[in-house]
Amino acid sequence: MISMSARRRPGGANGGGLKRAIRYLTHYQYLAILPYLFLILATLSQLAVPRLVGSMIDAITTGLAAQSGLAAGSLRGLALAAGGVVVFAALRGLFAFLQVFTAERNSQSVAFDLRNDLFTQIQRLSFSYHDRNRTGQLMVRATDDVEKVRLFIGQGLLFLVQAILLISGTLILLFTTNVSLALVMLPILPITLVLFMVFGSVSQPLFARVQAKLSALNTVLQENLAGIRVVKAFAREQNEQVKFNRAATDVMDQQITVARLFTFLFPLIFLTANLGQAAVLYFGGRQIIGNTLTLGQWQEFSLYLIYLFLPLAQFGIIITQMGQASVSAGRIFEILDAKNDVTDKPDAITLPPVHGRVTFDNVTFRYFNSGEPVLRGVSFEAEPGQTIALLGATGSGKTTIINMLPRFYDATTGAIRIDGHNVRDVTLDSLRSQIGIVLQETTLFSGTIRDNIAFGRSNASLDEVMEAATAAAAHDFIMSFPQGYDTPVGERGSTLSGGQKQRIAIARALLLNPRILILDDSTSAVDLATEAKIQHALDRLMKGRTSLVIAQRISTVVNADQILVLDKGTVAAQGRHAELLETSPLYAEIYNSQLVDDAPDSE
Repeated sequence: MISMSARRRPGGANGGGLKRAIRYLTHYQYLAILPYLFLILATLSQLAVPRLVGSMIDAITTGLAAQSGLAAGSLRGLALAAGGVVVFAALRGLFAFLQVFTAERNSQSVAFDLRNDLFTQIQRLSFSYHDRNRTGQLMVRATDDVEKVRLFIGQGLLFLVQAILLISGTLILLFTTNVSLALVMLPILPITLVLFMVFGSVSQPLFARVQAKLSALNTVLQENLAGIRVVKAFAREQNEQVKFNRAATDVMDQQITVARLFTFLFPLIFLTANLGQAAVLYFGGRQIIGNTLTLGQWQEFSLYLIYLFLPLAQFGIIITQMGQASVSAGRIFEILDAKNDVTDKPDAITLPPVHGRVTFDNVTFRYFNSGEPVLRGVSFEAEPGQTIALLGATGSGKTTIINMLPRFYDATTGAIRIDGHNVRDVTLDSLRSQIGIVLQETTLFSGTIRDNIAFGRSNASLDEVMEAATAAAAHDFIMSFPQGYDTPVGERGSTLSGGQKQRIAIARALLLNPRILILDDSTSAVDLATEAKIQHALDRLMKGRTSLVIAQRISTVVNADQILVLDKGTVAAQGRHAELLETSPLYAEIYNSQLVDDAPDSE
């Protein structure tokens, strides 16, 4: 794999992106050269045929001009020329197959590398990057944009080199065949090349707009499929259809705009080529009448003329693929060059096994380092084994606090420490491997229940998985399925209820046996009876672990060692339940409005 630093040079968003993509071929060394070696051999075989055909025709016409018909020498020459045509045609076919096969293999290898690099980079990029970019757009870049780059490397680049070789070789042979006729058609080349350059510069921004419209279409599709239950629940199918039709129409209109440009280009190119051909026919005919050009030479020149016009016609395909690939490569390297807001420092250390002391020291945080702070001067300390409950209205900063502990985001100012280690000074892997997280939005992956519970520890034994599931009150409902722990969960856990998914997510976190637990309202999607089971298990498992809990129910709050009451990004009050009821009007208000309704049921 090419080193990441070699791919992160500036210029990915412009024409340099395509050059960088082509440089991926250097990873395959001599294999990258093979298609062009076979191309040269195929082109030489192709260029040999017209001269042999010309020799055949001259042998026939010379023999017929004699009174006795074809002489033995003429027949032998005719046979040799015919045999040569067959041999060179076979060689051309063989080398053409090899060039296409090896070029396709190389292009698929480059696409493989690009997709893997994109996936690695997308996973490495911090939450802030994903906050600014839509999933559908990232998917298009990893699929359609990579395919367009692959298509150019596998076909367009080969066509370009072939066209240059064929035009150069043909011009040399045309001038060696008939200088005066070659000079007649020579002005066609610069005219044609200027036309292609003009159309290439015009088409480039059009292709960029096509990819942007395609990204928007893919975003609509991805969001609709992800939220299909909501769409159906609110009977919004027709509205979503209108939205998709609008995006699809934008793509179609932009594609038609590009097609209109090229439907004007190709007839113009063919007109230019036909004008050149007419001039060659006129002046060549005069030379034949004047006996300064033989029929064999004329046929040879005509075939070479086809070899000259054929690559000129291919330039239309080449420009189309190059324009699309250039735009797509720029979009790919925009991601590969994206700056990661959260990275390991060059001298980052491995976080040793922690006891669980968590310290927030005057932490302030702004999204994207601009706008109003989401957190302002937040300070608190959690001793090992303590449970910290976070309370506050929506938007008060609860989720931001728990996202900053595993460094999903970095503090704008201030410091976060675990056992005295600043989280910025340790490696991300060693930090996150010691933190168990259950987010409010439960995400399960395609596979079995066992796979999902063992997501963070793929080598965990079945007994360990069952122990974690039992602790999360999930074992009983798992065993009620015919396949037990081998039950497929479906896409995003579609075959499970919300409460079941949440208990599997809790088991997944507990299997890591972390010293620090983060529970983001982790019992919000379960009924009270199930919550009581989960809470009882968590009470046991949180002993000796530092736990940060976002809770909306009294059962979690009243037993917490510390309660942080957040208001507009600041810690408005902190303490234990009884203390805060007496000293914090805001806590009393939250308790009465959000929590007290659950008290009788909990009791």
